[in-house]
Amino acid sequence: MSTDKPRVRFAPSPTGYLHIGGARTALFNWLWARRTGGTFVLRIEDTDRERSTQQAVDAILDGLRWLGLDWDEGPEVGGPYAPYSQTERLAVYQRYAEKLIAERKAFACYCTREELDAGRKRAEAEKRQFKYPGTCREKPYDPSRPHVIRFRMPETGATTYHDLVKGPITTPHDTLQDEVILRGDGVPLYNFGALVDDIEMKISLVARGDDHVNNTARQILMYEALGVPVPVFAHLPMILGADKTRLSKRHGATSVTAYRDMGYLPHAVVNYLARLGWSHGDQEIFTLDELVQHFDFKDVGATAGVFNPEKMTWVNHEWMRKLPRDEVARRAVPYFRAAGLPAEDGEKLRHVADVARERAKTFGEMVQQFRYFYAPIQLDPKAKDKFLTPDARPTLQAIRDGVAGLPALETAALEKLFQDTAAARGLSVGKVAQPVRVALTGGTASPGIYDVVQILGRDETLARLDAAAKVIG
Repeated sequence: MSTDKPRVRFAPSPTGYLHIGGARTALFNWLWARRTGGTFVLRIEDTDRERSTQQAVDAILDGLRWLGLDWDEGPEVGGPYAPYSQTERLAVYQRYAEKLIAERKAFACYCTREELDAGRKRAEAEKRQFKYPGTCREKPYDPSRPHVIRFRMPETGATTYHDLVKGPITTPHDTLQDEVILRGDGVPLYNFGALVDDIEMKISLVARGDDHVNNTARQILMYEALGVPVPVFAHLPMILGADKTRLSKRHGATSVTAYRDMGYLPHAVVNYLARLGWSHGDQEIFTLDELVQHFDFKDVGATAGVFNPEKMTWVNHEWMRKLPRDEVARRAVPYFRAAGLPAEDGEKLRHVADVARERAKTFGEMVQQFRYFYAPIQLDPKAKDKFLTPDARPTLQAIRDGVAGLPALETAALEKLFQDTAAARGLSVGKVAQPVRVALTGGTASPGIYDVVQILGRDETLARLDAAAKVIG
């Protein structure tokens, strides 16, 4: 494939948030632009006036920014082919439609909705597929009458093109019908609006979901009718849930920004999305530079990918473990604060981050698992009944007195304290540590007990051991 400065685009409809499928389409286009030194264009296809909202536009931009997919042209950054939203470009579509009408490659259709519905009902009764019968093909153009504009499709022959992902695709023309390209209010339908914008913005490669495969032959015929070069097409495989049905929220797939709110790292999401349909050998974990270096549409599979939330969480955990401790701490701050916990980017949180990143797979899990470092503990009833018993009182008191007397809470000193306490009572260190763990964290699972004491600090450790003694009675 040629890598001569391609121009690619991501053109979402702002009817909701940026979801997994759209994010992957944006990513593949972005990667190709960055690998080849090309241009990544963001365009907003907002012609669905009933469903398109500025809130959705903002959410899409927010999602792309969080993923790190910066655009070279588009909303907020401008560019030589502005504006980049379709509702601001209606005059452009009208101009192209009039050119096609003047060259008898399109025509005005005056058929009413009732007339077309009657034709559909007849076709249904006769058990055949409805196809526009060409009623208005030869009627003169009268812009004063209510009408739509239809493209004049050829009735014989076929269109064949080479898809970068799917290979050669052929569409017989007798399966097509004269397609509406412009509504009566001047708003283009998808095939025409996207095509005109791609022409105007000099898009050389159109990479989009394979639900658009059936649109491509129609668009190629329009490109040819307009006498302009046809771009290269790459139709990306569908993303399915584990049950092999189209991906939806019930499969655990939600908006990109929801994953941010759950505590996923943006690069981990990018890493997972890149592998959802694309591969480079058996490698699973990629830096962004590696993705840019290796990505190629020829390595995108033609079969549907399966979205696996557990796999994405695994990728996220791999990246959390790779991050420097201080960066994990810095990124964790807003998640603790969102939960109402007074975490600050200091040595305490850095220590929490150091022990937490091996256990917590997301920042959301980190807050959930380690909130006891910043909030009063919630004693697990089973742990309390099993470990905070009268027999444990002398052990807890010995640890309390030892912690109070240590000059500093160094690991070696704490280790000696626990070992000496265990030896004095004929217990294993584990038997000593477990009631202390329950007293300090509320449960039986935590990082190493020495880490817990060091993170809590002397005063909080003593206070919690005293509280546990009162619980025992």
